[in-house]
Amino acid sequence: MRKIIFATGNEGKMREIRSILSDVQAEIISMKEAGIAVDIVEDGKTFEENAMIKAKRIAEEVSGEDVTVLADDSGLEVDYLNKEPGVYSARYLGEDTSYEVKNQNILQRLEGVPKQQRTARFVCAIAAVFANGETCVTRGTIEGYIGFQPAGENGFGYDPIFYVDEYNCSTAEMSEEMKNQLSHRGKALRAVKEKLD
Repeated sequence: MRKIIFATGNEGKMREIRSILSDVQAEIISMKEAGIAVDIVEDGKTFEENAMIKAKRIAEEVSGEDVTVLADDSGLEVDYLNKEPGVYSARYLGEDTSYEVKNQNILQRLEGVPKQQRTARFVCAIAAVFANGETCVTRGTIEGYIGFQPAGENGFGYDPIFYVDEYNCSTAEMSEEMKNQLSHRGKALRAVKEKLD
C-alpha cells in the first residue's frame, strides 16, 4: 500500500485529513508517525509558498521511497485587520501562545466593530510532492465573519470565533462531517485528492 506523509504533528488536523481522504487507497501518516523531526523555516509570503516549502523539505527526507508528501499552510484572514493574522496564524502573538489568548486578542481588536465589517475567511493551501518529483498546489477557502464571542467545542484553533452566516454558528459548533464538507481544508484536500487518484 502506498504511503502519504502529511507534514504536520497536529492531531486535530490529522483527524480531519484522514476523514476527508478516507477513500484514498493509501496509508496516511503524520511526519511525527513517520519519525521525521526537522525544523522547517516557513519564510514564504503566501500560504502556497509555505505549503510547498514544507512539502519539499519532508520529501527530501524520504527521497527514493514510493511516498507522496502533502503539506498544508492555512490560516485566518480578517479583513478589518488588514488580513491579519494571515500566514502568521499559527505563530500569531508567539509560537506557544494558546488559541484562547489569540482568539481573545482578535475579539478585543474588533470591539465595537459592526458585523458587516467583521468579514473574514479561512484559507488553506495544500502542496503535494509525488514520488516522481512532480508537484502541485491546491487552495480552498471558506468565507465568514468574526463573531462577538467564542462558541463551540468541536474545532481547534480559530474555529470558536469564526462564524458562517448561512448556518448561523461558529465552525467549532459544526459537526465534523459538516465542517469537512464546508471547510477550507476540506476543499483543498478534495482538489488534491483528484490528483492522488
